[in-house]
Amino acid sequence: QVQLVESGGGLVQAGGSLRLSCAASGRTSSSYAMGWFRQAAGKEREFVAAIKRNGGSTDYADSVKGRFTISRDNAKNTVYLQMNSLKPEDTAVYYCAATNTYYSGTYLPRRGHEYEYWGQGTQVTVSS
Repeated sequence: QVQLVESGGGLVQAGGSLRLSCAASGRTSSSYAMGWFRQAAGKEREFVAAIKRNGGSTDYADSVKGRFTISRDNAKNTVYLQMNSLKPEDTAVYYCAATNTYYSGTYLPRRGHEYEYWGQGTQVTVSS
C-alpha cells in the first residue's frame, strides 16, 4: 500500500506560480511512476504530468507543457509539480497518483485507471 498526501494548493493571480507537493508513505520503494491529474468543477479528470521513479522520463499534457515541471525526490518520497504562468483555466482540484506497474521503455501512464493509489487532492484557484 502507498499513501499519498498533497499540499501546496491555494489562490493565486493569473501569471503567478505555485508548487504542489505529494508526500508518499508506505511501500514507496515499489512506486514505478507517479503522476498529477486535475479535475475542474463540472469536468472530467484529466492528466497533467507524470514521472518515472528514476526521474529519467517525464510526460506532460499539451495544455501545461512549458509552464509546469514535475520532479521527484526519492530520498524524501516526494513528488513536486512546479506550476508557472498560471491561467484561470488551470483552476481545479489537483490529485497525486502512483502506480506499481512496470512499463518498459519511456512509456508513462496517462489514464487514471493505470494508477492504483491516489491522494485526497488539493485545490488550486487562479484568479483573472
